[in-house]
Amino acid sequence: MTRFALTLEFDGTPFFGLQRQAHGPSVQQAVEEAVHATTGETVTLHAAGRTDAGVHALAMPVHVDIAKEIDAFRLMEALNYHLRAVPVAVLACEVKPDDWHARFSCVGRAYEYRIANRRAPLTLEANRAWQVPQPLDPQAMHRAAQALVGRHDFTTFRSVHCQAQSPVKTLDRLDVSREGDHVIVRTAARSFLHHQVRSMVGCLALVGMGRWHEEQVAEALAARDRQALGLNAPPHGLYFVAARYPD
Repeated sequence: MTRFALTLEFDGTPFFGLQRQAHGPSVQQAVEEAVHATTGETVTLHAAGRTDAGVHALAMPVHVDIAKEIDAFRLMEALNYHLRAVPVAVLACEVKPDDWHARFSCVGRAYEYRIANRRAPLTLEANRAWQVPQPLDPQAMHRAAQALVGRHDFTTFRSVHCQAQSPVKTLDRLDVSREGDHVIVRTAARSFLHHQVRSMVGCLALVGMGRWHEEQVAEALAARDRQALGLNAPPHGLYFVAARYPD
């Protein structure tokens, strides 16, 4: 049995999330079926992170265990062949030790949220960015975001369906910057709560619009109450961009 680490890029628009779902297509199902088509084996895919319906990934590490002897490059090429009907691509494939795990060996995850700050309708970025037509102030958003960096109880920014045992997380960074007509929010932590990034972005957008003053983000955090959340940003602007491992 060989453990293969795959790096996936995918457009989350047609999927009900990364993890296999009973009620709709998932990235996991697509890749597992591609492995079966390649090797004849039924495998279980394990991923570094979870993504909701509509969320995208630029470089999501996953792993599968395969009994058949196959070269990593040939496996990657075969999987991409069988995945050609769906918006999923295998960017890299390598053999890993048996004790390496895409999820449990991961010590850091990074996300990016893209806001298209323009009035004209989105064409190339439809379903790939959150369109906010009113002008945003990225400097105010960045200043407000710093109240969330560090170790906190993120109950306010946590989905009511979150299954994490504790709402306490350590946020390593939360940066906001303007790049042309886009406002980009970049964040990193060891792990995140369900909807945490989208919830933080939604509140920061309220600051950028001038509907919240900067201090309200810190006040929402201190409330430790989901009812204090101002806005949960939509999923289609969110991208999983990187995972960090000890090696």
